[in-house]
Order: sequence, then C-alpha cells, then structure tokens
Amino acid sequence: MMMRIALTIMALALATVAKAEDYPSRPITLLVPAAPGGGNDVVARVIADKLGQLLGQPVVVENRGGAGGTFAARQVAKSAPDGYTLGLGNPATLAIAPTTLPNVGYDPRTDFAPVGLIASSPHLVMVYPGLPAHSLQELIALAKQDPGGLTFASGGAGSPTHLGPELLAVMAGIKIRHIPYKGTGPALADLVGGHVSIAFSSVPAAMGLVRSGQVRALAITSATRSSLFPDIPTVAEAGVPGYESAQRYGIIAPAHTPRPIIDKLNAALREALASPEVKARLAAEGAEPLASSPEDYAADIDREEAKWSKIIRQLAAKPE
Repeated sequence: MMMRIALTIMALALATVAKAEDYPSRPITLLVPAAPGGGNDVVARVIADKLGQLLGQPVVVENRGGAGGTFAARQVAKSAPDGYTLGLGNPATLAIAPTTLPNVGYDPRTDFAPVGLIASSPHLVMVYPGLPAHSLQELIALAKQDPGGLTFASGGAGSPTHLGPELLAVMAGIKIRHIPYKGTGPALADLVGGHVSIAFSSVPAAMGLVRSGQVRALAITSATRSSLFPDIPTVAEAGVPGYESAQRYGIIAPAHTPRPIIDKLNAALREALASPEVKARLAAEGAEPLASSPEDYAADIDREEAKWSKIIRQLAAKPE
C-alpha cells in the first residue's frame, strides 16, 4: 500500500515536471486591473511584449478595470493554476482593496502565487508655487502652524494618491485636509490653479508641470532618487525617515500553480527586466525595474498590505 502511494506521488511529480518543460504551449493571458492607458496598462504591455519573445508564446494583455481592479484579481484567483492566466499585481488590488472592500473575494496572501516584481513607480510630492514652502521641511512646518489648513488633492478616496499623503501626515505628525477628485487630471488642474495646496502624482503625469514651473516638486516618495529628477530628494532624505510610497507592479498567478512553472516565468521576467529596451520603456513611464524572486514578492505583498491596511483603519477611526 505504501509503495503504491509512493509510486503515485512520484508519477504526479514527474507529470508536473513534464508539464512545466512543455510550458507554455499556447498563448498566456495577462489580466490588467485597469482600463487601457495609464501606468498599469503601459507596464503590462511593455513586459508582456518581452515575455512573449522569451517564452515563445504570445502574452496577451486583457484589461479588466472596475471595482478598484478587484475584478481582474478575483478572476486570477479563480483561474486554473496552469500558468496560462496571470495578473498584474499592484497595491490597489493586493494591499488596499482587501481592507476597503468587505467582500473582495480573495486573500492577497493565500489566493495567489507571486511570480515576481516588475517595477516601482513613485509619486512626486508637489505644491502650488504660491505656497511659501520650498522644501518638505518647510511644508511640514506650515502644516504644523495651521493644522488642517493645507489641502491635498487626490485622484479619489482610497487611491494611492490619497493614502500616500495620509501616510506622510501620520509619519510627519501633521494634519492636512483631503479633497478627492474624479481622476488625477482634475486634481492636478486644481493644484496648478491654486485651489489646493498639495498633490501627489506619478512622474509622467507631473513631468511637464514641474519642468514648466506650474507646480513645485519638493520630494519623491521612492526609497531612492529618480533618474528623471536626480536633484529632487526622497521624502526620507527630506526629513521623514523610513517613508516610502510607490506604485509597485508585479506578476501574480493563481495559488497552487506548479513551482516549476513559477520558476520558468520568474526567470523570463528577470531576463526581460535586464533588457535595455525594457529598462528604457519603463524609465519613460517613471518606473524603475525591480526584479525579485517569488519569495521576495510574497514578502513585499505582505509588507504593503500591512502598511496600507493600518493607514486605512486609522482613517476609518477618525472622527468626522
């Protein structure tokens, strides 16, 4: 009996290895939790093109926006664990939605098999030029002089451009007032017009405004400086040690996807991120390549969910 069980296990293991060796034998679908256009879509298409070349099968991008990106994440979680349905992971779906939505339909830690990180795309901390703050420390001092008097615009409640400033406020010990907008465009327009004091924005969306002097950039939210704005300090350098807030992109597969398939995808992803062509296309979007192991990405998901869920709970507990 024991011999039969051992032989069965061995046969299953050999079948899994053989399946992985044949993988992929048909096109792969990469589900993107956003509509066409924007950072998620661009990053997905950049990496999908190169992965298709390296794997010998097309990687087809399929946009599934809606419900904060959870439609796409839920579909990945419920798909067959065979490596043919993958998802683009980001903080909105893996770190924010599980806390803000009561029935999100998946657990970010147990319902996915992380393949690896792709890139990190930080935000610029910007102010209206008429505001008498030429550094982050001066901005913090102004906010402390007038608690709640300074306003910040975001692309919507619960978005990274909302929660990033809230994290800064907690870590810097200040109070700033949130003004949500229906998208980043209107938020930045009102910053330029002086209707709000502060806004966080992705580098591509803000680049023209900063270089033309329509807004003033005080810091960048990544752990290291941006190659596009090397003179702008990080928030941590500028006076808030330990601060980091960035849009982090990765590839996820359904839980229980065979490890040999995950390893094959990870190896191709690492090779893609080492390509000068991919590096250049990501840099044009203000994103820095961030190659990792599956274990590194799993740990990153855990850290991001813990960080943002804590901020969300603190905001929910605030008195009106």
